[in-house]
Amino acid sequence: MLDEFDQPYGRIRMFKKILIPTDGSKLSAQAANKGVCFARVIGAEIVALHVTQPFAATVGFDGMAAAYAITDEDYDRSAAEQAQKYLKAVLDRAETAGVKATAKAVSNFNVADGVVQAAEEEGCDLIFIGSHGRSGLSRLLLGSVTVKVLGLAKVATLVYRVKEND
Repeated sequence: MLDEFDQPYGRIRMFKKILIPTDGSKLSAQAANKGVCFARVIGAEIVALHVTQPFAATVGFDGMAAAYAITDEDYDRSAAEQAQKYLKAVLDRAETAGVKATAKAVSNFNVADGVVQAAEEEGCDLIFIGSHGRSGLSRLLLGSVTVKVLGLAKVATLVYRVKEND
């Protein structure tokens, strides 16, 4: 228990490994930047995460894939390239901040499940995730990965309210 007191000025280091999911959007990048800053302040390392959905999830299960001019392999390659681009942005920010960081890309039909499973697999003790802060009908219609993560997570989850005009 004494090893938790390894921060200057006697601060307790509650979180050692933080999962920061990103979808590559401007708002997600804003949340990821705040997550990296948070990790720097508390002396934690981060795991940047991008969750893609399998090709079948994007076209449905009704045989409609033939209507799209893309194959499973093309989709997987494109998704992997996108994931690397999104994750590199977070890793670059972490390097600039002096925060130890790794990256992970996973595929899951349910993005929230992918986030929660990655946190468990990577031994993270905190998920730092952004939210638009929508409520009511807007949240119902658009869904919320963040709300689903909150319901599924077995570790602490910090929700950062992103600002759309920052």
